[in-house]
Amino acid sequence: MGACTCFLLPISLKPPNPNPTSNFSKHQHFRTSKITCSSITSESQLAKQELLNLISDQERGLKTQKDPAKLSAIIKAIDAMAVIGRDMVTTDNSLSATWRLLWTTEKEQLFIIEKANLFSTQAGDVLQVIDVEKGVLNNVITFPPDGVFFVRSDIEIASPQRVNFRFTSAVLRGKSWQIPLPPFGKGWFESVYLDDEIRVVKDIRGGGLFSRGSCSLCLDRIDFLQG
Repeated sequence: MGACTCFLLPISLKPPNPNPTSNFSKHQHFRTSKITCSSITSESQLAKQELLNLISDQERGLKTQKDPAKLSAIIKAIDAMAVIGRDMVTTDNSLSATWRLLWTTEKEQLFIIEKANLFSTQAGDVLQVIDVEKGVLNNVITFPPDGVFFVRSDIEIASPQRVNFRFTSAVLRGKSWQIPLPPFGKGWFESVYLDDEIRVVKDIRGGGLFSRGSCSLCLDRIDFLQG
């Protein structure tokens, strides 16, 4: 399994799927019981708060790259969250939302965030817009006020916590221009913990922590920033 460390806060943009089990129609029914927010224990709350405290001053992971001790502490906290979430089903409709990146070890994303100033801008929100029912995941890096790097992917549920993805298109946009880019690969990610506030992810290249929240640009989770 690849390194992990990505946390997202979700930004729910539409009502819950009235039939969430339909998302698993092409797969066997998983017998693992789902953990809901009503069953979140004080242990998980304490572990989550410790993790959030550890990443609070890490600039989405930029500082962590140069601090092995901090990285080790964060990874240990992430592993603790994964233990708490080991029986969760995190690939149903609860995954469908817009998630904001809080922290990651993924070098490609950190490079873009760090080097945005070379283009006389700064990286804004880094988002994942996921719709399990439609099998779509969009990765979005914003460059306020007008720029965006937008990557579309198809997704397929592989297990109670794993999702396979395949990039289908990418575009870099400015205020009055855009540069289409070719699709560039496939992989997987596992949401090892998920609740109404955060999502902890391990994936093939790295991972991170995401938070659920609101996004003024997200009028539709699938047509996000389409021209």
